Amino acid sequence: MFLVQLLLPLYDNAGQRVPRERFAQLRDELTQKYGGVTAFFRSPGQGTWKEESGNVDEDEIVMCEVMVETIDRNWWADYRRTLEQRFGQRELIARFSPIERL
Repeated sequence: MFLVQLLLPLYDNAGQRVPRERFAQLRDELTQKYGGVTAFFRSPGQGTWKEESGNVDEDEIVMCEVMVETIDRNWWADYRRTLEQRFGQRELIARFSPIERL
């Protein structure tokens, strides 16, 4: 089993707050495809990274998690690109880790 994590911004690259409908759409899509999703909205994380130019950028992020039996890399890569457009980002982080239920 795997845990897929999506790091999603609260603001797009233009500094506009991402409409809540975008998160609801993601929730509906992942629940339909995988049977559920967990999103952490109460305490947004603070993401900071260094751009190639040397400038430091930051964002408030929400983490969404989905547990899946197998990883369909092509589907997740396509979905990440869809989310990049939907959330107005140059790049979003999508990652997975093997997990074991206790």
